[in-house]
Amino acid sequence: MTKAELVAEISAKTGIEKFVALQTVEAMMKIIKNSVSTDESVYLRGFGTFFPKKRAQKIGRIISKNQAIVIPEHFIPGFKPAKSFAGKVKMGMKSKAVPEPSAS
Repeated sequence: MTKAELVAEISAKTGIEKFVALQTVEAMMKIIKNSVSTDESVYLRGFGTFFPKKRAQKIGRIISKNQAIVIPEHFIPGFKPAKSFAGKVKMGMKSKAVPEPSAS
């Protein structure tokens, strides 16, 4: 699903204009980005948590030059889904699995 499809579905289900739904989605994404970039987690009950995730310093390699480089420690955005969300996805994927033919 793309952002445009998400906005269209929000608009259809809530009855608000697409422009207002787009502004709301954009504002939510901006707030999450700003919060996580300032080392603050965003917890959405029943959905999950967005948080800054620390990556330790490590040695990398430029294969074409056969040269080792140091990759400094840095932060990346992380997401941990809520148990209810993860369970729903797990059950949804099980129902789409193709049943195996029975041995006759």
